[in-house]
Amino acid sequence: MATAIKLPEPTIEPGPASGIDPLDVSRAELYRDDSWQAPFERLRAEAPVHRTEQSSFGPYWSVSSYKPIVEVESLPEIFSSEVGGITLADFIEGSNDVRMPMFIARDRPVHTAQRRTVAPAFTPSEMTRMSDDIRRRTGEVLDALAWNERFDWVDTVSVELTTQMLAILFDFPWEDRRKLTFWSDWAGDIELVKNEELRLQRLGHMYECGAYFQQLWNGKIGKERTPDLISMMIHSDAMAEMDQMEFIGNLILLIVGGNDTTRNTMSALAYGLDKFPAARAKLEADPSLIANTTQEVIRWQTPLAHMRRTATQDYELGGQAIKAGDKLALWYVSANRDRSVFGDDADEIVVDRPNARRHLAFGHGIHRCVGARLAEMQIGILLEEMAKRRMRVNVLGEPVRVAACFVHGYRSLPVEITKY
Repeated sequence: MATAIKLPEPTIEPGPASGIDPLDVSRAELYRDDSWQAPFERLRAEAPVHRTEQSSFGPYWSVSSYKPIVEVESLPEIFSSEVGGITLADFIEGSNDVRMPMFIARDRPVHTAQRRTVAPAFTPSEMTRMSDDIRRRTGEVLDALAWNERFDWVDTVSVELTTQMLAILFDFPWEDRRKLTFWSDWAGDIELVKNEELRLQRLGHMYECGAYFQQLWNGKIGKERTPDLISMMIHSDAMAEMDQMEFIGNLILLIVGGNDTTRNTMSALAYGLDKFPAARAKLEADPSLIANTTQEVIRWQTPLAHMRRTATQDYELGGQAIKAGDKLALWYVSANRDRSVFGDDADEIVVDRPNARRHLAFGHGIHRCVGARLAEMQIGILLEEMAKRRMRVNVLGEPVRVAACFVHGYRSLPVEITKY
């Protein structure tokens, strides 16, 4: 098994001189320490649309409840993904930052055309075509695990399965597939923008990613169309003529989207089901609950904590006056714990929760995750293959979590597996 690549942990800066704002939910330590639930509960109760004046990402609005997030996502002409990007981290003018456009951070019509290019990779028929291979590879990974011995679930299972899937989607050289995890980790860590040296390192890794994929692209030019994402781009009007920066940007989007959502939910199902043993016992006794449990674990984890939108005009949201140019953080991680939608047990995993599928972990509206079906299938197959082997994951210590407010995930999770 390849050794996990570790990113440097960011230095977590203290709050502004006036003191830390307890409602500034962009603070990295909240996610590193898994202590984000309380401030979000307060925001949902007291100020679902709340202005934070001082943060390490500048002033922004926190949108923390389900209903106003859906409202914003339903108005893409008013709340742009393109003007300021999709994370709280701003582009730094005059720095070594380089703009790398990606279709999730584009508005219509460019977003529509580019999304339509890659969407055929995630249709129901493609899911059917890939399902046997995903099941075979999942079984192989699980059968290679040692019973009753300590190991890292994140690296051995979650990273390996998602990296294999990405390699297949891109027709990426199998022996180099861990490069995809490496690039994803650097690309998705928005804390790095606060450190000039790390920002330059990230830029170097993104160029390396682009150069590698450029070789794969060149090898497919003039050849028959194949079902991988690079071939789909080459054979489309919307993406065939991308410049280098847009090419890298869209690659990063597909790598991070394909890696982080699935990988961190696969880690969450191990951690969360151990945390809620009654729910785990119910699932073990009734495998027909696996499809619903998949949705529930995605909801409970919410592997991307927020998406950013920028107001293009003045707008009243939740009784608050949003001004043109204002930055809004749509906190999916909070909306998925909204008790007005999911009930008083929203902080728990409930494997038979009747409305688990209503979660916002994949977003809402025109920017809803294009690969949602594939993520759901991978997670569901993992649960099914674990059930076939009567495999229970026992957590042996607290996970090391990602210290950032964008990717909501796990660096490592010590476990052992036993039979039930």
